[in-house]
Amino acid sequence: MLGKKGRILSGHRPTGLLHIGHYEGTLRAWAAMQDDYDCFFEIADWHALTTGYDETATMPERIEQIAIDWMAAGLDPERSTLFVQSDVPEHAELFLLLGMVTPVSWLERCPTYKDQIANLRDIDGAGPGFGLLGYPVLQAADIVMYKANVVPVGEDQLPHLELTREIVRRFNNFFGGIFPEPEALLSDFAAVPGIDGRKMSKSYDNAINLADSVDEVAKKMKSMFTDPEKLRMGDPGHPDRCPVFTYQRMYNTPARVDEIKVQCESGELGCVKCKAEASERLLEAVGPIMQRRAELAADLGYVRQVLRDGAGKARAVAADTLAEVRAAMSLDSTS
Repeated sequence: MLGKKGRILSGHRPTGLLHIGHYEGTLRAWAAMQDDYDCFFEIADWHALTTGYDETATMPERIEQIAIDWMAAGLDPERSTLFVQSDVPEHAELFLLLGMVTPVSWLERCPTYKDQIANLRDIDGAGPGFGLLGYPVLQAADIVMYKANVVPVGEDQLPHLELTREIVRRFNNFFGGIFPEPEALLSDFAAVPGIDGRKMSKSYDNAINLADSVDEVAKKMKSMFTDPEKLRMGDPGHPDRCPVFTYQRMYNTPARVDEIKVQCESGELGCVKCKAEASERLLEAVGPIMQRRAELAADLGYVRQVLRDGAGKARAVAADTLAEVRAAMSLDSTS
């Protein structure tokens, strides 16, 4: 970690293809961090089971697709460690040990748990599982396993990170200062609208995926919702209410964005033409990612090897951490 600012652990659950909301919200920032931080990026398949334990048949494919999306977006296995959570079984042991000192009341008050309960897909009528309640402990184990001292988060995730810090403080109080308290690296994650105007989300089926073809992107952009008050050519528009204008701000030049705003408000610029231009600028920005993604998808042997190598690197660090934890808890049978 010589010359680095610290160590980062972050990741995604393999619940579906990643979209440009993920790219603008996390992947672009992660890729930019690789030279400054020692980065561990985890495909969190165990976390995906907390709400999808009946959907394991497609997990291997979803894991590979996440890895492809990551590398296409700039995560470099030569500069970062990319791995699958379940390929590092040490996470499960640390999850167990941290769980021993984590009060149930802390977990029940977790905002994420409350939100999940309110929106839970009831698989068989039995209600939420223990895994969902214990999700924050597993997340804490993921972070502290690598002694990550920095976690990139949005403001809405701060309460969850604070729970990790509380677990660390409690564990360290009993067994010594083994783990650093991870600090938040606040990111102003971009809110990217989907084609229906709502926030882009896999669950809303409104996403432009990194895996989409050029034709698919163009088709989705053509169908995107616009200003509901601009019904026909010549009507004055309200660009700040229009999802398409958000794409213009993200991908067009500042000077052209100013022109579009004036032309839209005057009624001079129609929605069809505006969508076409936004689509062109978007494809210019993500075109290299799409091309790289196609190349990676055609070489799954390489993708799988990257994940195997990453798991080996992660396990080496995890083994050292667990040895330290076992010794501190007097669980080291060889001592």
